[in-house]
Amino acid sequence: MFNAIAEPQRRDILMLLRAGEWPVTDLARELGMTQPGASKHLRVLREVGLVRDRKAGKQRLYGLDARGLRPVHEWTGGFERYWNESFDRLDSYVQQLKQAGREE
Repeated sequence: MFNAIAEPQRRDILMLLRAGEWPVTDLARELGMTQPGASKHLRVLREVGLVRDRKAGKQRLYGLDARGLRPVHEWTGGFERYWNESFDRLDSYVQQLKQAGREE
């Protein structure tokens, strides 16, 4: 999962798929890549459970399956407390600077 989303073009594909299903040709055109290149990325994303596909006439539509991101969300969520505490300290420091500026 982490290796799959480490690739920037795959993350771009996931961002586009948030809006709905896309055929591979449209994804490739939108992202400025070849159709075989887009297909390769979609295959990797499908294999790790982030993308689903379905046949629609002569084309195949790809859509996001965000449930596959749960392990990533759970792992990164462990860092949330760290970032919240960092932002709280930064906010306290900014408030102290504002108060010091008013007292001068």
